[in-house]
Amino acid sequence: MIETISWKNETLTFLDQTKLPVEVTYEKQKNIEQVWDAIKQLRVRGAPALGVAGAYGILLGMKDKQELPSDAFISEMKKEASYLSSSRPTAVNLSWGLKRMVAKAGSLKDRTSREIWTELEKEAVSIHMEDKELCRRIGENGKELIKDGTGVLTHCNAGALCATGIGTATAPMYTAFSEGRSFKVYADETRPLLQGARLTSWELQQAGIDVTLICDDMAAFMMSKGFINLVITGTDRVAANGDTANKIGTMGVAILANHFHIPFYIACPSSTFDMHTPAGDGIPIEERGADEVLFFGERRTGPEGMKVRNPAFDVTPNELITGFITENGIVRPPFAENLRSAFAKQPQESKNV
Repeated sequence: MIETISWKNETLTFLDQTKLPVEVTYEKQKNIEQVWDAIKQLRVRGAPALGVAGAYGILLGMKDKQELPSDAFISEMKKEASYLSSSRPTAVNLSWGLKRMVAKAGSLKDRTSREIWTELEKEAVSIHMEDKELCRRIGENGKELIKDGTGVLTHCNAGALCATGIGTATAPMYTAFSEGRSFKVYADETRPLLQGARLTSWELQQAGIDVTLICDDMAAFMMSKGFINLVITGTDRVAANGDTANKIGTMGVAILANHFHIPFYIACPSSTFDMHTPAGDGIPIEERGADEVLFFGERRTGPEGMKVRNPAFDVTPNELITGFITENGIVRPPFAENLRSAFAKQPQESKNV
């Protein structure tokens, strides 16, 4: 698997995903402002990866503040966490990772700032290692959905490039493939930024999996002809009732799957469930710049001065979802009840970073 994020000798490095599949380029992060920009510009992206990137990013941001008194160190850390969280408001894993780091610092307030930073480094590495293990377990729990001859559709990129392990939506695919099953994957191109074309199809091809790239508006045809009989996507945030925010176009895929009676699964770690947001209408939707729609690469495809809407995500209603593939198993309807039960033993955190 390609390494999306690395932390070695106190140096943070991201794989620049905006240059794939043409170039494989790694970028060292020199400060928290660069990390913010890398997240905003999608050089590092994907819900699980953002949790790891946030943890290392705040660690990098606090590296030169170790001479501060511990109370001032923690106060500055909260400000930096809030700043970093603003880079991508929809993906809950980013704020989750930052909240976990802030909570760790708060538990060490009687230590020196240098000691706090050292413990924070251990915490960030733990978050990173946990992500790899969560991906593996999602793969194990979802692999039986993929049989010999299955045609699987996925949207956007919830693969190894969106995480630090084998991904979320792709985890069952990689696991089933490693066990010798023969199946086909269909990847939506995912306009406007083509994460399916540039990232998902590329990484699956690199792994030797049988993958076919299709345009977003071809999914209905492929379903109607029987090529697709399972859909697995990732997600950036799941509300307490099971409403799910994912890359724009996901809701349309779910509606199509429902029409053609095709199971529609979401694969995600438990950190992606936002039990503080009751329903999908409470999930903030990031609106991105017009040029992403007006241009295809460097070629203008829309008139100058044209008005544009560019929501980066949509929310799939829970009634269209067959189940959530998590590291702890598959959660099925009724979601409001079963998610509440699944998270009953987890500590309740503040919604704010």
